[in-house]
Amino acid sequence: MSSATFSSNFLQTGCLRKDGFNNPKDKKRNVGKVFVKCSVNTKTQKAEKEVRLGVLGASGYTGSEIVRLLANHPHFGITLMTADRKAGQSIGSVFPHLVSQYLPKMVAVKDADFSDVDAVFCCLPHGTTQEIIKGLPKSLKIVDLSADFRLRDISEYEEWYGHAHRAPELQKEAVYGLTEISREEVKSARLVANPGCYPTSVQIPLVPLIKANLVQPKNIIIDSKSGVSGAGRGAKEANLYTEIAEGIYSYGVTRHRHVPEIEQGLSDAANSKVTVSFTPHLMPMSRGMQSTIYVELAPGVEVKDLRQQLKLSFEDEDFVVLLDEGIVPRTHNTRGSNYCFINVFPDRIPGRAIIISVIDNLVKGASGQALQNLNVMMGFPESTGLLYQPLFP
Repeated sequence: MSSATFSSNFLQTGCLRKDGFNNPKDKKRNVGKVFVKCSVNTKTQKAEKEVRLGVLGASGYTGSEIVRLLANHPHFGITLMTADRKAGQSIGSVFPHLVSQYLPKMVAVKDADFSDVDAVFCCLPHGTTQEIIKGLPKSLKIVDLSADFRLRDISEYEEWYGHAHRAPELQKEAVYGLTEISREEVKSARLVANPGCYPTSVQIPLVPLIKANLVQPKNIIIDSKSGVSGAGRGAKEANLYTEIAEGIYSYGVTRHRHVPEIEQGLSDAANSKVTVSFTPHLMPMSRGMQSTIYVELAPGVEVKDLRQQLKLSFEDEDFVVLLDEGIVPRTHNTRGSNYCFINVFPDRIPGRAIIISVIDNLVKGASGQALQNLNVMMGFPESTGLLYQPLFP
């Protein structure tokens, strides 16, 4: 089904609030369009929804978040789920919080039938995805949540991930899907490389400031902290409760694999090579991410200029919120949502500023952004199925 057809169907079947808009920002975008209300019966949703989806790697954290988010999507229905180690099991038996979802049982990737699938979310581990995607039908739209297609330079991929790229021809067509920055490229893409969680939290505030020449593209220091779910669901001794609780753990010091991804995006914004100092930390919380970024201001620039640029860059965006002056972003306030909250503060060192950016690492940092990208690829408003408000407390 074409994007034009999808867009037409949305005009006929969009599920909306009473006032006709899912989000107040939609009013400006959808003037003159006609919408009707609809309801979704979860027990029959697969048959009624016009876009058929496969979730590869459904037994991991990002896969389960995709399933959770899709439960309220009016147009996307899951017809295929894979999980090699959980093949033959239902999603409810693996994730009891999803027991209400009437979905097909999971199968091994090698046994997957893609004849009833229009698009795929690939939630498989790094290093395994390239060959699997290479073998998928060319008709499928794909959003890959692994790191396997994020780096344009395949030699850089080999350096940071320790093995040769297994699908270099596909890398040429992959679009890096930081939605707010690359929306136009995502629209026409067949394969989207979904950004990593740390790079998402860093690039959203930094890219527009570097593009506007308001901050120096040098001496950038990034201090990031993530919930333990960012390490995946695999059993690891370092992730045991007694290893994580009541402490902070710095890891990947000077060699974290998200460094080249961050530098790639910032270099694109600066039109020159950017090198950053980046240190991630594992925090004793399930989910959430904060990046505290220290930058040098360009000559003659003040912190108020940074705030003004961020306001202009994101005032029409659904999911990026510049907080009121002086309000410190908290990971707690984005939990379970696709929002990114940001703010800027003057450093006590003259000529420097501090930027704080918070997201939910599993939603905006992974599955939520993936759904946002697929909405764009399919011609739907990108907030469709994503207007979950943050969970509190």
